[in-house]
Amino acid sequence: MDDQARIVIVGGGIMGVGLLYHLAAEGCDDVLLIEKGELTSGSTWHAAGQCPNLVGNYNLAKIHEYSVSLYRKLEPLTGQAVGWHGCGSVRFALTERDLDWFRYLRGIAANVGYHMEIVDVEQISRLNPFVSTEGVLAGAWTRDDGHADPSGLCNAMARAARDLGARIVRHNRVTGIDALPGGEWELVTEQGRVRAETVVNAAGCYARQVARMVGTDLPIINIQHHYLVSGPVPELAGRSEELPVTRDPYASAYLRQEQQSGLIGIYEGEGLAEAWPPDGLPPWDSDSELFSDDLERLMPWLGRAMARMPIFEPAGIRRIVNGAISHSPDGLPLLGPVAGLRNFWLCCGSSFGIAQGAGSGKYLAQWMLHGDSEINMTGFDPRRFGVFADADYMGGRGRQDYARTYATALPGEELPAARRCRTSPLYDKLKAQGCVYTETFGWERPQWFSVDGREEEYSFRHNNVFELVRDECVAVRERVGVLDLSGFAKYDVTGRDARAMLDRLCANRLPRRNRIALTHLLSEGGRIAAEVTVTCLDDDAFYVLSAAGAELRDLDHLEHGRRPGEQVRVDNVTDGRGVLVLTGPRARDVLARLTDASLDNSAFRWLAAREIDIAGMPVRALRVSYVGELGWELHPAMEHMETLYGALKEAGAEFGIRDFGLYAVNSMRLEKAYRSWGAELTNEVTMIDAAMDRFIKFDKGDFTGREATLRQRDRALQLIYFSLEAGDADVLGGEPIFAGDQCVGVTTTGGYGHFVRQSLGFGYVPPSLSEPGTALTVEVLGQRRRVTILKDPVYDPANLRLRA
Repeated sequence: MDDQARIVIVGGGIMGVGLLYHLAAEGCDDVLLIEKGELTSGSTWHAAGQCPNLVGNYNLAKIHEYSVSLYRKLEPLTGQAVGWHGCGSVRFALTERDLDWFRYLRGIAANVGYHMEIVDVEQISRLNPFVSTEGVLAGAWTRDDGHADPSGLCNAMARAARDLGARIVRHNRVTGIDALPGGEWELVTEQGRVRAETVVNAAGCYARQVARMVGTDLPIINIQHHYLVSGPVPELAGRSEELPVTRDPYASAYLRQEQQSGLIGIYEGEGLAEAWPPDGLPPWDSDSELFSDDLERLMPWLGRAMARMPIFEPAGIRRIVNGAISHSPDGLPLLGPVAGLRNFWLCCGSSFGIAQGAGSGKYLAQWMLHGDSEINMTGFDPRRFGVFADADYMGGRGRQDYARTYATALPGEELPAARRCRTSPLYDKLKAQGCVYTETFGWERPQWFSVDGREEEYSFRHNNVFELVRDECVAVRERVGVLDLSGFAKYDVTGRDARAMLDRLCANRLPRRNRIALTHLLSEGGRIAAEVTVTCLDDDAFYVLSAAGAELRDLDHLEHGRRPGEQVRVDNVTDGRGVLVLTGPRARDVLARLTDASLDNSAFRWLAAREIDIAGMPVRALRVSYVGELGWELHPAMEHMETLYGALKEAGAEFGIRDFGLYAVNSMRLEKAYRSWGAELTNEVTMIDAAMDRFIKFDKGDFTGREATLRQRDRALQLIYFSLEAGDADVLGGEPIFAGDQCVGVTTTGGYGHFVRQSLGFGYVPPSLSEPGTALTVEVLGQRRRVTILKDPVYDPANLRLRA
């Protein structure tokens, strides 16, 4: 079969075929899909075919909404039967926190464009007269949801892809993938060799084996999932209208009508889910495999499901399906490039592949072909996981995600599985002082400090740690605070051509020696790809910092930005250096107790960097502060962190030094109107849209994205910074912005500014609605609240505190 193609997709389930179709629909017909068995013969064929819109992630909701919209019209579009049942869905709220989540999701629905209503118990009974509403407060009714035949959906998109010129080869297993010297790939298959510019791993439950062919691994676990089909249910006979799908947290189950029978799918509790196989590497010859049922482990959830739909129980169980579904550690699909490899992409790891297959294919195809997608892909990028995501991590997180399928995810909630993957030397010391940690890219980072032993009562509203976070903010604003941020991604970029390479990648002008610059890396289309801080240590030595979650993504930007022949070395020193943030009006007083270096403005001004001795240890000291105060980031060798922290706390005692966490950081950065990478700054927007024009220096010469940004000039969207009418909840991101009754924009991040005592946030709206004085509202947990658009930061707009 010796062959070649621009793009080769490995795997013919719903994810691979969804991508195939959308690559072809975007105009790339030189695509070949290779499947080891029949299309759908992995997880797709035995799936229950559920297609819900209701998900808690704003960008994932766009993926679901596109899939559901396409599936409704796929049969008339292709002539292939897909068995679409547009029966709608109702999900139950059992607690007030569930109900607050529904209110939040209703805002996402308004923005994404699908129909959702919060309905009372009486309305639920009208939608489904057979369901028990005991313990139910309300329901989220998504009218346009449904379910379909997974094989029909997959084959319909395959037919459409073939009609557009794409090719499919079945019964041909890929046995090896080799990198060629010119940057292409050669796939070894049972029927011969295939050369490709780009390879996509869409192998579902077999994705880890395919990844190992190119020397890497994936954070995926395959979990057995049961659904049961009852015998005929007399009450369903003769009904002209199909019952909506019911999703019930009490039973941890979905329940629906299956012709004249009932269907129940169970997500059993944590610790009970079975992996397939235990080592995570299924045998190649296991096409269309199902497993023996294990009803014992489904109890008591099956009993609860029968109690919820009493008409199902007398019908008995006619058929049990137990098949494997792949899960990622955070429940989101893996869509994007593989770290450290060129032109090797992933389209896998989806635990709701039917609902996500078409949407994942659409937006991944855009990214692959055009360099950007029209939705924010940060949360799906496979590089959100690193080597810390080992077998124990995958097993613990994957099972936890599976068991919590119908649990309400609460803001700030920290879950127990697979923790302490990456810690600084201060972990135990801070823990003993009441530190409550949050995890980012495997790092345990301080979230807040429980100085009186209280535990957070998670909520969508201001909760019982509100006042403690306020106290942390006040301590930093009025005195001085210290924070362990060792999870920052850190790179040493050195060599004769280091400046030339970085200058070509960065939109801002590079700093002079011992100076610091905030700059952004753009795509060829001018969209925002990264935000980094660059410190010039010497003529050919730079220290580059980026967000903890962007460690592998930005390492790829740097490594792939080097041209052949350039003498540039990029060293990832994230684990080798710690970071202590010392900030507040007394920061200079504390630091002066520990160093002989001059710290006044003439010797060490804002955005300057020097290596100095602090308490006898060499430290890279950067005068920057993400909270808008006088301060330094101190970057010692990791082994010096405990000693340096102890010295700072001792020297700072007379000045009232206080530990603080990321809750407080978010509050204070909002007061300073600082944008957040991955939220305000994403691949959806340009620097012009984000009102970050001042960080672009067109006169410095060519840089990636320069011409595209010059062509844009006018704002397609406009980022606004705003204060929100007082209430007991703040913007989380994803809430709709209204002009009158028309949804005109979306929030990105928000929170409470404790020092200025205002609820603050960011959002994107049309430029015509971005001026101060424009009458806008934001819907927060079901309430419309007035927006005051702000031109300047509410705290220290002249940056006098930073320059103090």
